[in-house]
Amino acid sequence: MSWSPASWRDFPIKQQPVYEDCARLEAVEKELRRVPPLIFAGEARNLKADLARVGRGEAFIIQGGDCAESFAAFNADTIKNLFKLILQMSVVITYSAGKPVVKIGRVAGQFAKPRSSDYEERDGVKLPSYRGDIINDIAFTEEARRPDPDRMLRAYYQSAATMNLLRAFSRGGLADLNKVHQWNLDFIKDHPLGKRYEELSCQIDKAMKFLAAAGITSQNAPQLRQTVVYTSHEALLLNYEEALTRVDSLTGEWYNTSAHMLWIGDRTRDVEGAHVEYFRGIRNPIGCKVGPSMEADELIRLIEALNPENEEGRLNLIVRMGASKISELYPPLLRAVKEAGKNVVWTIDPMHGNVEKTATGLKTRDFDNILSEVRQFFRIHHEEGTIPGGIHLEMTGEDVTECTGSVACPITEEKLQDRYHTQCDPRLNAKQALELAFMIAEGEF
Repeated sequence: MSWSPASWRDFPIKQQPVYEDCARLEAVEKELRRVPPLIFAGEARNLKADLARVGRGEAFIIQGGDCAESFAAFNADTIKNLFKLILQMSVVITYSAGKPVVKIGRVAGQFAKPRSSDYEERDGVKLPSYRGDIINDIAFTEEARRPDPDRMLRAYYQSAATMNLLRAFSRGGLADLNKVHQWNLDFIKDHPLGKRYEELSCQIDKAMKFLAAAGITSQNAPQLRQTVVYTSHEALLLNYEEALTRVDSLTGEWYNTSAHMLWIGDRTRDVEGAHVEYFRGIRNPIGCKVGPSMEADELIRLIEALNPENEEGRLNLIVRMGASKISELYPPLLRAVKEAGKNVVWTIDPMHGNVEKTATGLKTRDFDNILSEVRQFFRIHHEEGTIPGGIHLEMTGEDVTECTGSVACPITEEKLQDRYHTQCDPRLNAKQALELAFMIAEGEF
C-alpha cells in the first residue's frame, strides 16, 4: 500500500483530541511544517545501529524520563538532573558489567498521554480528561480541558530548547569521565547510595589516571569527554508528528524529526489503526509497547507491519505486563517471536503494569513490584536463551516521593504527599533509579 505522512488520516484512530477550531488547527500544522527539525536523520540511523548492537547482546539500553513533560515545571535544572541521573546509571552498568549503555531520554517531546477514559468526574462535575500539556491543561476547568492546537507550538519550542541543552551537556564537558564525581546529585551525596557511587567514581578516577599515563586523555579521545543521549517519546498526537516528518536529503526516505525514536503505546497498537499506519512509513528506529492483552499472532502481525524487512535495530518491543502477569503471559510471546526468526530488541517497562491507588486516591508504584517484574524479565530471557536488551523507566532526577519502597529510599504510603509532583503517573526518584542500576550491574537479576 502507498504511504505518506498523512495516510494515517484514512484509518481509524484512538486517543485523539477533538479540536473545535479546525481552521486554527490547520494553521498550526502549517507552521509546524516550516519549523526546523529537532533531530537529523543521520542521528536516527546512528541509534538504529546502536539498537542493533543491543539486539546482539553487545550493549544495554537505559531509557527513562518523565511520565509527561510539563510546561509549568520546565527549567534547566530539571533537565540537567535527569541528564546526570542517566549518566550515573550508565556508568554504573558500563563499569561494573563491562557493557556500553545506549542512553535514551523520555524527553524533548513526551507531552501527550493516553487515557483510560475520555472524561474525568469530580464532585459531580464531568470534564474531558487531561491528555498532556501538548493538548490541554491539567487544571480542572472547562476552559483548561478544552484541546488547544497552539499548545503544539509551545511543545515544539520547549522541545527545541531541551534538545539544545542536552546537546550542550553531552558535548560541552559535563559528560567528561574526569567529572564523574560531579554527576552525583546533591540530595544523594550524603546518602549510603551516594557514597557507594563515590566509591565507584574513585575507581574510575584510577582508571582515567592509568589511561592518561598511557597517553589516552579526554583531549585526544573524544569518547572520554562526550556522550550521546538520544530522545524519544510516545508518538500519540499524529497531527504533530506528521508536521515534523521530513524527507532525508541523503536517502530520500521519510524520518520523523521530532525525536530519534518514537514508540506506539499499548492502547494504540491496532494493526489496522492509524498509529501503525503512520509508523510503518518512517525510517526512525521505533518502539511498541507489549501489554498483557497482546496475543502471539497479533504480535507477529505487528512486527511484520512495522519491520517488514526484518532489520536489526529497527524495532524495540517494550514489555509492560505487571509483576503478577509477566511469568505467565510473556514467555509465549517471546517464543513466538524467536521461532519466527524476527529481529527485535526486547526491553522491560516495569512501571506501567504496576500502578496502584492509595486510600487517599493517589497513584503509586511499589518498588518491590518494579523489581519483581525486572527480575522475571531477565529470568525468562535466561531460560529461553534470548537477550534482555534494557530497561524503560518513568523516572526523574528530582527528590520526589511518588513510588513507595526500596532499600535506599523507603517511602511509605503516608509520605507520598511530601513531594508528589508528577503531571500524571508516579516516577522513580533518583535514589530508587540508581539503586535499580546497581542491582542490574551486579547481576542480581
